[in-house]
Amino acid sequence: LICVKIRRMKVIPREVRRITYSAKIRDLKKRLTLNPEQKSLIIGSLLGDGYLEPNWSKTNYRLKIQHSVDQKDYVLWKHSLLSNWVLTEPKEQLVNQSIRFRTISHPELTEYREMFYRGNKKIVPKDIARYLDPLALAVWFMDDGNAKRYNGQQFAFHLNSQSFSRTANGVLAKALWNRYQLSVGLERNHEYTRLYIGKSSANRFAELVKRHVIPSMSYKLG
Repeated sequence: LICVKIRRMKVIPREVRRITYSAKIRDLKKRLTLNPEQKSLIIGSLLGDGYLEPNWSKTNYRLKIQHSVDQKDYVLWKHSLLSNWVLTEPKEQLVNQSIRFRTISHPELTEYREMFYRGNKKIVPKDIARYLDPLALAVWFMDDGNAKRYNGQQFAFHLNSQSFSRTANGVLAKALWNRYQLSVGLERNHEYTRLYIGKSSANRFAELVKRHVIPSMSYKLG
Protein backbone atom coordinates (compact mmCIF):
# COMPACT_ATOMS: atom_id res chain seq x y z
CA LEU A 1 0.00 0.00 0.00
CA ILE A 2 1.16 3.47 -0.80
CA CYS A 3 0.31 6.04 1.77
CA VAL A 4 -0.36 9.51 0.42
CA LYS A 5 -0.48 12.42 2.79
CA ILE A 6 -3.08 14.95 1.84
CA ARG A 7 -2.23 18.44 2.90
CA ARG A 8 -5.28 20.35 3.79
CA MET A 9 -5.44 23.88 2.47
CA LYS A 10 -6.55 26.51 4.85
CA VAL A 11 -9.62 28.15 3.39
CA ILE A 12 -10.35 31.68 4.47
CA PRO A 13 -14.01 32.64 4.08
CA ARG A 14 -14.60 35.53 1.70
CA GLU A 15 -16.15 37.62 4.44
CA VAL A 16 -13.07 37.20 6.64
CA ARG A 17 -10.76 38.18 3.79
CA ARG A 18 -12.90 41.25 3.25
CA ILE A 19 -12.69 42.29 6.89
CA THR A 20 -8.94 41.69 6.93
CA TYR A 21 -8.51 43.74 3.76
CA SER A 22 -10.57 46.55 5.20
CA ALA A 23 -8.47 46.53 8.35
CA LYS A 24 -5.32 46.94 6.31
CA ILE A 25 -6.55 50.05 4.55
CA ARG A 26 -8.23 51.60 7.57
CA ASP A 27 -4.97 53.16 8.70
CA LEU A 28 -4.31 54.36 5.16
CA LYS A 29 -7.67 56.15 5.09
CA LYS A 30 -6.86 57.96 8.32
CA ARG A 31 -3.73 59.43 6.73
CA LEU A 32 -5.37 60.42 3.44
CA THR A 33 -6.73 63.80 2.50
CA LEU A 34 -7.29 65.13 -0.99
CA ASN A 35 -4.84 67.78 -2.14
CA PRO A 36 -6.01 70.68 -4.37
CA GLU A 37 -4.80 68.99 -7.57
CA GLN A 38 -6.67 65.80 -6.72
CA LYS A 39 -9.84 67.74 -5.94
CA SER A 40 -9.69 69.44 -9.33
CA LEU A 41 -9.13 66.11 -11.05
CA ILE A 42 -12.18 64.66 -9.32
CA ILE A 43 -14.37 67.65 -10.18
CA GLY A 44 -13.39 67.50 -13.85
CA SER A 45 -13.86 63.74 -13.97
CA LEU A 46 -17.31 63.89 -12.38
CA LEU A 47 -18.40 66.48 -14.93
CA GLY A 48 -17.04 64.06 -17.54
CA ASP A 49 -16.76 60.30 -17.49
CA GLY A 50 -15.88 59.65 -13.84
CA TYR A 51 -18.25 57.76 -11.57
CA LEU A 52 -18.62 57.40 -7.81
CA GLU A 53 -19.70 53.94 -6.66
CA PRO A 54 -20.34 52.52 -3.17
CA ASN A 55 -17.93 50.18 -1.42
CA TRP A 56 -19.06 46.68 -0.49
CA SER A 57 -20.46 47.81 2.84
CA LYS A 58 -22.13 50.88 1.26
CA THR A 59 -20.68 53.12 3.94
CA ASN A 60 -18.55 55.25 1.62
CA TYR A 61 -17.85 55.87 -2.05
CA ARG A 62 -14.88 55.37 -4.37
CA LEU A 63 -13.99 56.97 -7.69
CA LYS A 64 -14.01 54.83 -10.81
CA ILE A 65 -12.03 56.04 -13.82
CA GLN A 66 -12.55 54.27 -17.12
CA HIS A 67 -11.66 55.27 -20.68
CA SER A 68 -10.98 53.67 -24.03
CA VAL A 69 -7.64 51.84 -24.35
CA ASP A 70 -6.80 54.48 -26.98
CA GLN A 71 -6.60 56.88 -24.05
CA LYS A 72 -4.30 54.73 -21.94
CA ASP A 73 -1.81 57.56 -21.40
CA TYR A 74 -4.64 59.70 -20.06
CA VAL A 75 -5.72 56.99 -17.61
CA LEU A 76 -2.13 56.52 -16.47
CA TRP A 77 -1.85 60.28 -15.93
CA LYS A 78 -4.99 60.30 -13.78
CA HIS A 79 -3.68 57.28 -11.91
CA SER A 80 -0.39 59.05 -11.19
CA LEU A 81 -2.19 62.04 -9.67
CA LEU A 82 -4.31 59.76 -7.48
CA SER A 83 -1.61 57.17 -6.80
CA ASN A 84 -1.81 57.40 -3.00
CA TRP A 85 -5.55 56.71 -3.23
CA VAL A 86 -5.22 53.62 -5.44
CA LEU A 87 -4.08 50.14 -4.41
CA THR A 88 -3.80 48.53 -7.85
CA GLU A 89 -2.52 49.41 -11.31
CA PRO A 90 -5.00 50.25 -14.10
CA LYS A 91 -6.44 47.17 -15.75
CA GLU A 92 -7.41 46.68 -19.37
CA GLN A 93 -10.81 45.20 -20.15
CA LEU A 94 -10.74 43.21 -23.39
CA VAL A 95 -14.53 42.91 -23.56
CA ASN A 96 -15.10 46.61 -24.15
CA GLN A 97 -11.55 47.72 -25.02
CA SER A 98 -11.28 49.99 -22.02
CA ILE A 99 -8.80 50.62 -19.22
CA ARG A 100 -9.84 51.48 -15.69
CA PHE A 101 -8.93 51.84 -12.04
CA ARG A 102 -10.69 52.58 -8.77
CA THR A 103 -9.64 54.52 -5.71
CA ILE A 104 -10.25 53.28 -2.21
CA SER A 105 -13.54 54.40 -0.66
CA HIS A 106 -13.33 57.38 1.67
CA PRO A 107 -15.58 59.91 3.47
CA GLU A 108 -14.14 62.76 1.39
CA LEU A 109 -15.28 61.01 -1.77
CA THR A 110 -18.67 60.46 -0.19
CA GLU A 111 -18.96 64.24 0.13
CA TYR A 112 -18.54 64.53 -3.65
CA ARG A 113 -21.21 61.87 -4.11
CA GLU A 114 -23.59 64.05 -2.11
CA MET A 115 -22.68 67.05 -4.25
CA PHE A 116 -22.92 65.46 -7.68
CA TYR A 117 -25.70 62.87 -7.38
CA ARG A 118 -29.38 62.61 -6.68
CA GLY A 119 -29.97 58.91 -6.30
CA ASN A 120 -27.92 57.34 -9.07
CA LYS A 121 -28.22 60.29 -11.43
CA LYS A 122 -25.50 62.91 -11.83
CA ILE A 123 -26.42 66.52 -11.23
CA VAL A 124 -24.54 69.82 -11.39
CA PRO A 125 -24.01 71.59 -8.05
CA LYS A 126 -25.44 75.12 -8.10
CA ASP A 127 -22.11 76.49 -6.84
CA ILE A 128 -20.04 74.65 -9.47
CA ALA A 129 -18.31 77.89 -10.53
CA ARG A 130 -16.20 77.93 -7.37
CA TYR A 131 -14.74 74.50 -8.23
CA LEU A 132 -14.01 75.12 -11.92
CA ASP A 133 -10.35 76.05 -11.77
CA PRO A 134 -8.32 75.60 -15.01
CA LEU A 135 -7.21 72.05 -14.09
CA ALA A 136 -10.79 70.90 -13.43
CA LEU A 137 -11.83 72.57 -16.67
CA ALA A 138 -9.01 70.82 -18.57
CA VAL A 139 -9.91 67.39 -17.17
CA TRP A 140 -13.55 67.95 -18.10
CA PHE A 141 -12.45 68.96 -21.59
CA MET A 142 -10.13 65.95 -22.00
CA ASP A 143 -12.97 63.69 -20.90
CA ASP A 144 -15.77 65.19 -22.97
CA GLY A 145 -14.52 68.01 -25.19
CA ASN A 146 -13.64 68.40 -28.84
CA ALA A 147 -12.75 71.11 -31.29
CA LYS A 148 -15.21 72.13 -33.97
CA ARG A 149 -13.60 72.83 -37.32
CA TYR A 150 -14.59 74.59 -40.51
CA ASN A 151 -12.50 74.15 -43.66
CA GLY A 152 -9.94 72.34 -41.50
CA GLN A 153 -9.57 75.21 -39.06
CA GLN A 154 -10.58 75.08 -35.40
CA PHE A 155 -12.96 77.88 -34.51
CA ALA A 156 -15.06 76.59 -31.58
CA PHE A 157 -15.32 73.86 -28.94
CA HIS A 158 -17.94 71.45 -27.71
CA LEU A 159 -18.25 70.15 -24.18
CA ASN A 160 -20.34 67.03 -24.65
CA SER A 161 -22.47 67.42 -21.56
CA GLN A 162 -25.46 65.50 -22.93
CA SER A 163 -25.72 63.41 -19.76
CA PHE A 164 -26.97 66.52 -17.93
CA SER A 165 -30.37 68.12 -18.30
CA ARG A 166 -30.86 71.36 -20.22
CA THR A 167 -31.30 73.17 -16.89
CA ALA A 168 -28.03 71.72 -15.56
CA ASN A 169 -26.27 72.74 -18.77
CA GLY A 170 -27.57 76.23 -18.20
CA VAL A 171 -25.98 76.22 -14.74
CA LEU A 172 -22.65 75.16 -16.30
CA ALA A 173 -22.87 77.85 -19.01
CA LYS A 174 -23.59 80.53 -16.41
CA ALA A 175 -20.72 79.28 -14.23
CA LEU A 176 -18.25 79.55 -17.12
CA TRP A 177 -19.42 83.09 -17.82
CA ASN A 178 -19.32 84.19 -14.18
CA ARG A 179 -15.85 82.79 -13.54
CA TYR A 180 -14.10 83.30 -16.89
CA GLN A 181 -16.41 85.48 -18.99
CA LEU A 182 -16.67 82.66 -21.53
CA SER A 183 -19.66 83.00 -23.81
CA VAL A 184 -21.19 79.51 -23.84
CA GLY A 185 -24.29 78.46 -25.75
CA LEU A 186 -26.65 75.53 -25.30
CA GLU A 187 -26.70 73.42 -28.45
CA ARG A 188 -29.30 70.78 -29.21
CA ASN A 189 -27.76 67.39 -30.04
CA HIS A 190 -30.54 65.00 -31.05
CA GLU A 191 -32.84 65.04 -28.01
CA TYR A 192 -30.05 66.16 -25.67
CA THR A 193 -28.20 69.39 -24.85
CA ARG A 194 -24.49 70.14 -24.90
CA LEU A 195 -22.31 73.21 -24.40
CA TYR A 196 -20.95 75.21 -27.31
CA ILE A 197 -18.03 77.62 -26.88
CA GLY A 198 -18.11 79.84 -29.94
CA LYS A 199 -15.48 81.78 -31.82
CA SER A 200 -15.60 84.78 -29.51
CA SER A 201 -14.47 82.69 -26.51
CA ALA A 202 -12.62 79.77 -28.11
CA ASN A 203 -9.14 81.28 -27.80
CA ARG A 204 -9.74 82.30 -24.21
CA PHE A 205 -10.91 78.78 -23.39
CA ALA A 206 -7.88 77.20 -25.08
CA GLU A 207 -5.54 79.48 -23.12
CA LEU A 208 -7.16 78.43 -19.86
CA VAL A 209 -6.84 74.68 -20.37
CA LYS A 210 -3.85 74.06 -22.64
CA ARG A 211 -1.24 74.12 -19.85
CA HIS A 212 -2.98 71.13 -18.26
CA VAL A 213 -3.86 69.16 -21.39
CA ILE A 214 -1.44 66.22 -21.63
CA PRO A 215 0.38 65.59 -24.94
CA SER A 216 -1.67 62.56 -25.95
CA MET A 217 -4.89 64.58 -25.61
CA SER A 218 -3.66 67.79 -27.28
CA TYR A 219 -5.38 66.78 -30.53
CA LYS A 220 -8.64 67.87 -28.87
CA LEU A 221 -7.46 71.45 -28.99
CA GLY A 222 -7.35 71.31 -32.78
